[in-house]
Amino acid sequence: MEERLSVGALMNEAPYSISEDETLLMAWEVMERSGQRHLPVVRPDGCCAGVLDGAELAVACAAPAVTLSRRRVGDLVHGRRTVTVHPEESMLRAAAVMTEEHMDALPVTDAHGRLTGLLTARDYVVAAAGSHRRTGPAPAPAREPSRPPHTRATLSGLPPRRRDRERGIPIP
Repeated sequence: MEERLSVGALMNEAPYSISEDETLLMAWEVMERSGQRHLPVVRPDGCCAGVLDGAELAVACAAPAVTLSRRRVGDLVHGRRTVTVHPEESMLRAAAVMTEEHMDALPVTDAHGRLTGLLTARDYVVAAAGSHRRTGPAPAPAREPSRPPHTRATLSGLPPRRRDRERGIPIP
């Protein structure tokens, strides 16, 4: 991996994100369908409020469903410091921040704090392996016409639930 590589060169430029006003149930659905392990949380002005980790969300989702439909994503990210990096910063600087802050994912923001991407530990592995990166969410697989309507995605733009997707490692 080249030492001068910038954050912008390897970050996911189109991660799924969620509004801080959404429910925890919606966050779980977006995370489940997108396959992301980290979900950036944004304020109404587009500024990043933090990153929701899949394990953290799983713990929060242990509560009864009635409670989850009332709890908001912002409840989980408020009160903690939001650490971000900018696209022009070096990958070495971002790695140092991730290490110091014990984070597996960093939101990438512009000069005004608006989310522009997400940098994850996986991005480093991809770079080290010399693999091509994807800058957006994985496209939804084609559906068979015989599939029952109840298995179709209800959230536009998101792939079906993981159990409906093919398993395995995609080959570029």
